Amino acid sequence: MANIPTSTSVRESAVIEAHPSDVWHAIKLQDFAKWWTRLEKSEWEKGQSPETDIVRWTFKDGTVLDVKQEEHSTIDHYITYSVIACQPPLSYTSVVSTIRVYPVTTGKHENHTFITWSGNYSSDADAGVIEDAKFKRREALADLEKALTKK
Repeated sequence: MANIPTSTSVRESAVIEAHPSDVWHAIKLQDFAKWWTRLEKSEWEKGQSPETDIVRWTFKDGTVLDVKQEEHSTIDHYITYSVIACQPPLSYTSVVSTIRVYPVTTGKHENHTFITWSGNYSSDADAGVIEDAKFKRREALADLEKALTKK
């Protein structure tokens, strides 16, 4: 069977009924396990230099990802990270993801948050990888909202 041509990027978004500052403070890479139900733990990787922001995500299915924070803007409210190691190995070469938080300033969702989570994959990622990324991001955004709105 021939490979199916596909986009190598994904972008999912949601409106979260929580204040933007609450959402922004929840999306620290080392804190993802506090709200993403697929994760067993998320913690700073030991043995790294202080200048290298690497977090290990251990998923409940046994997958372990080392993610490196590439960018972080407290002014524009986004983080960008890349996957630098994975066990078991990934079926593609690389991915860089960005999560952005925007305040909703008017309308029925005023004082809530619009959030996007994008991923740009290397050209060897197939349609299955992109579909999996789409559904995992949707699920994670729903988990984030549940964690932030339960009171």
